[in-house]
Amino acid sequence: MSLTEALLRPLAQVKPLITHYDDAAGTRQELSVATAANWAAKTANWLVEEHDVEPGTRLAVQLPPHWQTAGILLGAWWAGAHVVAEPEDAALTFVAPGNTAPGLVAAVSLDPMGRDLGGTKDGVVDFVGESRLFGDDFFGSPVSGDTPALAGLTVDEVLARAKDVVEPGARVLSTIDWSVPDGVLRALVAPLAAGGSVVQVTGVDETKLDAKRTSERTTTDLF
Repeated sequence: MSLTEALLRPLAQVKPLITHYDDAAGTRQELSVATAANWAAKTANWLVEEHDVEPGTRLAVQLPPHWQTAGILLGAWWAGAHVVAEPEDAALTFVAPGNTAPGLVAAVSLDPMGRDLGGTKDGVVDFVGESRLFGDDFFGSPVSGDTPALAGLTVDEVLARAKDVVEPGARVLSTIDWSVPDGVLRALVAPLAAGGSVVQVTGVDETKLDAKRTSERTTTDLF
């Protein structure tokens, strides 16, 4: 079973699953399990059909914490990809707008409403513009537990390390950067593996954190 299936299958009743605040921009977006799975499926289908990604294929993710980043990570793992930090030997590198990397690069808009970048330009793929055209369901090949998933850790090892980071069912307020592997494992994988949910804050205004704890009914902080 892929890491994505292991994380999402038990979470059908969790609402919302991922909430993203950008305090600097003044935005808030949330993903239900169904919406997260939809973005993940589109990503996985795009990776498999357009870029021949299969279990073990290395994909570099150089993105900030964001709901689009979550969809990319979940989609990559659903396809069996091995998410790494650096582009060396990676089939594709995901970057924020304006950033570059060696090899094939996909820029992710990080737009709060999910708008694209207006098309592929100068050899940099417009991820949102391309992936949104793909199917809402993914029916890929099985992914075994010994498949590399995150910076050398296998699917089974990622799930083992995510265990007991937070209490079961936690609603986590996080300001942690989603570095690969530690930040992704602690702030995204661990809460989902515990049957919980994530409220991720970027561009942090610390004077607003208490209000978020109250309005979002969070139970645990990860700072």
